[in-house]
Amino acid sequence: MNQASSSIWIAPPVLAAIALLAFPRPAFGVQSYAAATAPAEKVTFASDIAPLLQQKCQACHQPGGIAPMSLQTYQEVRPWAQVIKEKVTTRIMPPWHIDRSVGIQEFKNDISLSDEQIAMISRWVDSGAPEGDPAELPPPVEWPDGSEWILEEEFGRPPDYVIKTSPFSVPASGNDQWWMPQEVVDGLDGPRYVMANETRPTIESRPVTHHANSDVSNFGVGKPFDIYPTDTGLLLSPGDTVGFNIHYFPVGEAVEEASIEVGLWFYPRGEEPRLKTDGDKNFSSYRRTEGRQAQEMVIPPNGTITTQGIHVLQTPARIHSVRGHMHLLGTAQSLEAIYPDGRVEILSRLFWKHNWHITYLYEDHAQPLLPKGTVLIVTAWYDNTANNPANPDPDTWVVHGRRTVDEMSHMWIGFTALDDEQFTVLVEEREQLLQERRLAQQRE
Repeated sequence: MNQASSSIWIAPPVLAAIALLAFPRPAFGVQSYAAATAPAEKVTFASDIAPLLQQKCQACHQPGGIAPMSLQTYQEVRPWAQVIKEKVTTRIMPPWHIDRSVGIQEFKNDISLSDEQIAMISRWVDSGAPEGDPAELPPPVEWPDGSEWILEEEFGRPPDYVIKTSPFSVPASGNDQWWMPQEVVDGLDGPRYVMANETRPTIESRPVTHHANSDVSNFGVGKPFDIYPTDTGLLLSPGDTVGFNIHYFPVGEAVEEASIEVGLWFYPRGEEPRLKTDGDKNFSSYRRTEGRQAQEMVIPPNGTITTQGIHVLQTPARIHSVRGHMHLLGTAQSLEAIYPDGRVEILSRLFWKHNWHITYLYEDHAQPLLPKGTVLIVTAWYDNTANNPANPDPDTWVVHGRRTVDEMSHMWIGFTALDDEQFTVLVEEREQLLQERRLAQQRE
């Protein structure tokens, strides 16, 4: 089932309205570049490629960014032209690992390139990667440096509250390191609702930080922040204890005081959002019986396996995001819904790349609305053969474990439990929204 999928418990005539064009959200401070999808007789860096790089690439490819090279000026980009063509035509870059052939395709943070944009880059490279008229270059973007909060521009202010973990000493060499501090919330004068969070390791901690999860946030490479739907918040009260699960890995140089900072943006004081969320919820891809794991994770040498977790929703729910998690042998995961009436829908299928922990934020009109009794199936695929380029040793048995060389699989799902009345209201609002979108599309 492709992007015409339902993802909502509504009458069949309304389902067709979901098959609408997506409206990707550009990087903060960068205007959408519609011209990239229009045919051009001559493609140049100044008029065509530079605006596209600003929108899709420079958030990482800038001085001090996480990418290995900067792609801001023609002089920086030109030597990499052939590599850029190879990476975009194979869809390795920009990193966006949603299966484009199935499931929901409408996301707020979609940084993938369209087929037309890829073709444009290829034409530019094949024609010798001309610079064009420098007067046609877009103004340079002032990207936040490593000391700034990414969401500060989005909200027009720094975070309202920051939680910093107690320090941990990471040795220069050795095995995976875990740190699970408990931090007490102090300094608040009353309960507040979180509308967004951003997690960042301190600058000296960034090379050794693999991922960092907590009761109020989750962080991995490619996933620095969460913004909840506009009607939804997470409650934080004075005296709450926020638990962290941080995975560090030695990289050759000791870090004596590795630490994580979590910035929180609140709703205005006294404002209570309509819906309350617990944030990301962990859905395992292993079958369980009475709370115990009933499916063993044992991957034989030169073999492949599949695991599957089954979760029955005890209340209605809305899903606003999905993020995979596996290790080196993981190749893909899927999230599937079986509705109470027997309908089956693949919500999303993710190809897994261990170096990227991307949260996929569904557009408001595409966020799955699931009735009580819906069965969510999380399926994971693993490849312990030489065909898996991330596999360090296909001749080794691999079992479940927290170490990078072990394997695991679950999905972090942005999840809001609903009561029956809230669910009914959201379904009615969704029907109205889809109807408005359908009429707007007819007028175009």
